Amino acid sequence: MPDWLITGCSELLTLRGSAPRRGRALADLGLIRDGALLVHGDRITAIGPRRRIERLRESRRAEKLDLGGRVVLPGFVDSHTHLIFPQSRAADYEQRISGKTYEQIARKGGGIRSTIDSLRRASPKKLRDLARTRLRQFAAHGTTTLEAKSGYGLDWKNELKILNVLHELHQQQPLDIALTFLGAHVVPPEFRRRPDAFVDLLVKRWIPTVATAGLAEFCDVFCDRGAFTVAQARRILLAARACGLVPRIHAEQLARTGAARLAIEVQAASADHLEKIDSSDIRALSLSGVVCTLLPGCSFHLGLGKYAPARQLIDSGAIVALATDFNPGTSPTLSMPMILSLACTQMRMTPAEAIAAATINPAYSLRQHDRIGSLEVGKYADLAAFDVAGYREIPYYFGVNLCSLTMKRGIVIHSKKR
Repeated sequence: MPDWLITGCSELLTLRGSAPRRGRALADLGLIRDGALLVHGDRITAIGPRRRIERLRESRRAEKLDLGGRVVLPGFVDSHTHLIFPQSRAADYEQRISGKTYEQIARKGGGIRSTIDSLRRASPKKLRDLARTRLRQFAAHGTTTLEAKSGYGLDWKNELKILNVLHELHQQQPLDIALTFLGAHVVPPEFRRRPDAFVDLLVKRWIPTVATAGLAEFCDVFCDRGAFTVAQARRILLAARACGLVPRIHAEQLARTGAARLAIEVQAASADHLEKIDSSDIRALSLSGVVCTLLPGCSFHLGLGKYAPARQLIDSGAIVALATDFNPGTSPTLSMPMILSLACTQMRMTPAEAIAAATINPAYSLRQHDRIGSLEVGKYADLAAFDVAGYREIPYYFGVNLCSLTMKRGIVIHSKKR
């Protein structure tokens, strides 16, 4: 692995400083104009104005990588994805356009049940090959770290199949993958009339086994209308915490259930969605260490008029992050730049806030902010270069991929010519 002297950064967004970012600090990008980095192995060893970095003795021995005046920022950290699934749900998409409700689609064999059925039939090889292709696309859009959940198996054999595939990908792929056990995605068909029995199974057998075997770092639960109640979610997440898994929670997407308050109670790493929270929830979240991970791709894809109240959360001092929620049913996008566009236009975040919410704050939610999420000495050389005149143009050009280079731990994993 060569040492790199990286120059030609018209704007170098370091995101240097403390984490997480709240309030006004969310917009502090630590911008260096005409910046440069020195990389030794997988780590950043120097960063600053080009002239100062080029004068360093170590720079003379490094291989030069001139980015030609591009905007450079930390690689995106996508902290909420459902990476492993076997096929799209384009048929559901078409039915929703024609006016069918989720319940009507499910009764005809669509919805999440169709993904569960197809995943149970899919081989590990098929799932692995599909995921590898998707990971290359994530990298091509500037993402260098992502979180990935199980949750489409919903029996032990198939949840284990997903977790094993994720472990293989994490070991083999250039992108880092943080693993989350989402056995509590929905109540599986076999337990439809006995949901508490399924919770017992999760708490007494599956979660202890996942934790003991080191199959995941986090445990998630979908606490919402039609999924798990607050009481059930509390049992699941407390059991996970007792076993050493860090809680995460799908909260307040479809209805206000109290899931956001539960996230605070169990000291969850993040509460995700939050479209239905009210002002009292916002105040409580702002006083907590829970990261509010907002997923505007869902509202966009489902054609909903309501997005999470990002502006109120930021102004109150809550920790705000952004993620794609890449999944086949409600947000089939792996483009973090598109998520930035939605955050700016639909949730009134500034471009600077959106970039920080897609880098340093999600790194904090994954407990990795000491090594990723910003460009600082001692951290991994994870970065993305964009062919734009200024960082504001990254969300401005919506639906367009202008990422020209992605580097992960000092290795170029995506590159395209102008």
